[in-house]
Amino acid sequence: MNAPSKPAKVARDGAGVIVDYLIREKVPYVFGLCGHGNIGFIDALHARAGDIKTVSVHHESVAGFMADVYYRVSGQPTATFTSCGPGSANLPISLANAFFDSVPFYAVTGNVPTSQFNRGAFQETYRHYQADFPSTVRAYCKRVFQPTTAAQLPVAVRQAWKTMVTGRPGPVVLDVPFDIFNEPIPEETPRPEDWNANISCRCGADPEGVKKAADMLMAAQRPVILVGQGVRYGGATKELRELAEKLRIPVAMSASGIGAIPADHPLALGLVARNGPYQANHSARQADVLLALGVRFDDRTSSSWIPGFSFTIPPTKLIHVDIDPDEIARNYPVALGLMADVRTFLRQLLAEVDARISRGQMPAERGPWLDAIAGYRKEWETFIAPGFKADTTPIAPQRAAHEIDRVLTEDAILVSDIGVHHNWLIQFCKPKRPDSLIGSMGFGPMGFGVAGALGAKLAAPDRPCVAVVGDGAFLMHANVLGTAYEYQIPVVYVVWNNYAYGSIRGLQRGYLGGRELATDFKHPGSDKPYNPDFAAMARAAGVAGVSVGKASELADAVREGIKSGKPCVIDANIDGDLNPAGAGIWELPGMGRSKPGIGKQYVP
Repeated sequence: MNAPSKPAKVARDGAGVIVDYLIREKVPYVFGLCGHGNIGFIDALHARAGDIKTVSVHHESVAGFMADVYYRVSGQPTATFTSCGPGSANLPISLANAFFDSVPFYAVTGNVPTSQFNRGAFQETYRHYQADFPSTVRAYCKRVFQPTTAAQLPVAVRQAWKTMVTGRPGPVVLDVPFDIFNEPIPEETPRPEDWNANISCRCGADPEGVKKAADMLMAAQRPVILVGQGVRYGGATKELRELAEKLRIPVAMSASGIGAIPADHPLALGLVARNGPYQANHSARQADVLLALGVRFDDRTSSSWIPGFSFTIPPTKLIHVDIDPDEIARNYPVALGLMADVRTFLRQLLAEVDARISRGQMPAERGPWLDAIAGYRKEWETFIAPGFKADTTPIAPQRAAHEIDRVLTEDAILVSDIGVHHNWLIQFCKPKRPDSLIGSMGFGPMGFGVAGALGAKLAAPDRPCVAVVGDGAFLMHANVLGTAYEYQIPVVYVVWNNYAYGSIRGLQRGYLGGRELATDFKHPGSDKPYNPDFAAMARAAGVAGVSVGKASELADAVREGIKSGKPCVIDANIDGDLNPAGAGIWELPGMGRSKPGIGKQYVP
């Protein structure tokens, strides 16, 4: 008797394999916008609607920002879908934002059919190379995969995911020609448990390097730890706190690292930056040893790399630890550079320190250093105290940041857009969790917070979510009102309405002698400040909208907005004539340097 024949494999199409793989990787949402180039992919999403949710947006950048912030809150990568031509050409801004902030998301972009490559088909990019969308985004993602046959697709699907999440995370693009979405594929969908699930990127540091780091930190008289995004999203906050407390080392934060240690912790110094508080900048620039964990040393953090404002390296001895060796010694010479996952390194370092303490070797006395820092902190608190009492209309910006912060619960998520409000928030908000204050720190596209807040709320539906966004940014992506209402995503939007592109107007006033152009929003008849009525815009979209002009009203409005459990917009009239002062500076080459608001350049 002949053995029974094996059942034939069920043929599937390319779109079905992509969707099936995303489901196997536990992707909960796909964010995107339809077009003729991706209807095959959308049809595959329709067939699996019970396994993966689709959110339709009104601009492709919104999809990318939602995927970006969803990951920052949940740690789970999601995916986007866009069509060929202008559909996918709207995506690079959000791709770049995720790329420069090391945030992964999986962008599925449609392209023209392979049979039409290099024929100038509708929406084909063909003048330099056929179907050349990949060249459009090469600088803005980790890698582009463009399978041109069905046989290539399963491999590309799994390799794209691996590239996205291994090493330094970042977005990837899977660019799929129209016919590949629809072409039958007999192969099984790759199984993540056979491929990506078994890869660990938690690489440790050189053991000799760990010992040298312990030598330097235990002997230091004025040590400081500086943390960036690598600590927050690398899941290293527990180990960071343990090391800081064990060795009594104060912790400063780049803008990307805010929240890595609770803001009210006695060892938390706050933000090191051009607008950083005195105790953070003045401690970091005097440090004899600086342990930098997952931080880039960009110009804002480093006061344009001018010695004596944020850092003084050398003579400060820098220990720089990062998963990406390209970031080590990019902007400062290192006494010790270690390529490692920061959590693994911290665990190695803690084990080394514990072994030494058990043998009776204790770290240098930190009392005088911590006492000096307490004095710097008191000077800063005296310097900023008047701003907390200002009760004006328009609302004083420092008071606005304080009022928003004080009504947020410990588990609340505050998403900041790009603008002068961002500088106020990172200076005066006090997050207690690593996922409580979210902002764009690398690419800085306006609209990030407007759209990203929707992703934050979907990632954590049980946590309050407030987005503070500039008036300029809100107008760029006010289409989110339609998405928030359609899907009933209860984000509270605070529109920081200062009737200007306020941060750039501040530069014109500070560096250009007040020569203002193209930064104010003016009424054509009266030349008075003008903006649309944002609260009325919200109500027209079916979303609650209120206008406030006093600080006490702002706090109440945010509280009521959260309590409502529905999306709402608070149009807040904020004073646009003030910029946050700090202990650092910023230089615009050829135009000059700003001056510190407190303290002066440190000279060893």
